[in-house]
Amino acid sequence: MAVFTAMIMLLIMLPLAFFFVLTIGEVGRVIGQRPGRPHQARPGPPAPPPLDAAEQELRLRYARGEIDREEYLQRKIDLER
Repeated sequence: MAVFTAMIMLLIMLPLAFFFVLTIGEVGRVIGQRPGRPHQARPGPPAPPPLDAAEQELRLRYARGEIDREEYLQRKIDLER
């Protein structure tokens, strides 16, 4: 009779323990996503500096084939000074 009682208790306690663990995990997940505590993303690589109008025009002229590579590089160096 004791073995039968132990088996019944085991059949009742295992699912309860399983659901307890799931509930605790879900509560932890919800608490971690509270609106008052924003998610902090990992910092990525820094954004490249924005191009000014002259540099942007130089890139467009090079892309259209209006100037060759040597002229592009020389003008880019001149603009950076």
